[in-house]
Amino acid sequence: MNNHALDVAILTEDRYLKLDTSSWYEAQIATEDGLVAQALAARGLTVGRVSWSDPDFCWGDTRAALFRSTWDYFHRFAEFSPWLDAAAMQTRLLNPAELVRWNLDKRYLRDLSRAGVSVVPTRYADVGEQHSLAAIMDAEAWDEVVFKPVVSGAARLTYRVGRDALDAHEAVFARCLAAEAMMVQRFEPAVLGEGELSLIVIEGRTTHAIRKTAAAGDFRVQDDHGGTVHAHQPRADECAFAEAAVAACPSLPLYARVDFVRAGDGGFRLMELELVEPELFFRFHPPAADALADALVQRLKSGD
Repeated sequence: MNNHALDVAILTEDRYLKLDTSSWYEAQIATEDGLVAQALAARGLTVGRVSWSDPDFCWGDTRAALFRSTWDYFHRFAEFSPWLDAAAMQTRLLNPAELVRWNLDKRYLRDLSRAGVSVVPTRYADVGEQHSLAAIMDAEAWDEVVFKPVVSGAARLTYRVGRDALDAHEAVFARCLAAEAMMVQRFEPAVLGEGELSLIVIEGRTTHAIRKTAAAGDFRVQDDHGGTVHAHQPRADECAFAEAAVAACPSLPLYARVDFVRAGDGGFRLMELELVEPELFFRFHPPAADALADALVQRLKSGD
């Protein structure tokens, strides 16, 4: 990409720099990024889409870089991690680098739980430790779990396991744990019923929500795994839960997606708090892109 000064670089990855809108998946990215770009341009800002790994782009030539579809970062973490530090020294990252780094490792859930946020019960295992799924499930009295890496996305290496399938998954878990830190969460049955709620929170306030359900026979709610996204009108108690989770972060994020499920006691349990590059589903509520643009403008003003 030719270097030129930008007010805002919308961050993507190499695969999605040039979008093929005949693909439903890439068309969604075009729509989402387009709504954000239009909202920023309407506020007088110059905007461009840039791959985070572009070796020729000078980050000092842009006032801010907004994470949107950097969905290869966990595959290229050895490159992404030093890039994050280097870029943060040259431009304003949104969300900020220190908040992104905190959120990259899902052990942040432990911090939120300590802060009083209701989180899906979780056990963590560091790389190289000797743990069996059976021992963890016995210790916690869990009959069904989901395990996955603490640094991951898009349901990478994510498995749902019941006691009847333990033998088939112990070797998989051991291989994963030999290579990277893992987390084991109690499986939440609500995922198969109502599904997972996702509330989008801009500058601490809920703008809109969606509900994600898994395909028949699956538990993964992501649309690239066959899940379905539904419009959802958030209730007051849902907004309060999401906004409290965001308020418990080390600093206030510009944007966040709060993924949670309804618990059997009528409350909620946080699944994940996405601060790095979450899909924010602006296509379900375009005014949220304007809210993001307004908040970004204010942050630029406060930082200048």
